[in-house]
Amino acid sequence: QVPLVESGGGFVQPGGSLRLSCVASDGIESITHMGWFRQAPGKQREQVAIITRGGRKDYGDFVKGRFTISRDNGKSTVYLQMNNLEPEDTAVYTCNVVGKPTGSTEFVSYWGQGTQVTVSS
Repeated sequence: QVPLVESGGGFVQPGGSLRLSCVASDGIESITHMGWFRQAPGKQREQVAIITRGGRKDYGDFVKGRFTISRDNGKSTVYLQMNNLEPEDTAVYTCNVVGKPTGSTEFVSYWGQGTQVTVSS
């Protein structure tokens, strides 16, 4: 069973919008933090946005009000609405979820396989 399933990446022109989704499998319980990271070619991975179970949000400085992270705890899903995209936002976006495998008492940091976002005219 794939722990995290991402969707929503793709190609968009500058100024456009995309919405990323990430669904955590039923095998992950007690989810605390959910978030998105990105990595562009030749650059280090950086945090885009994180949301806690209680709804506290933390964004990377480069977001500048353009992105909104949200989550549906009942569906174990985290969303990233990205507006006013810029070519500099081109990267592989990867979902990250912290939770416990079913039957375990230890928290694990799960990573998705990544989804490509390309912003270009």
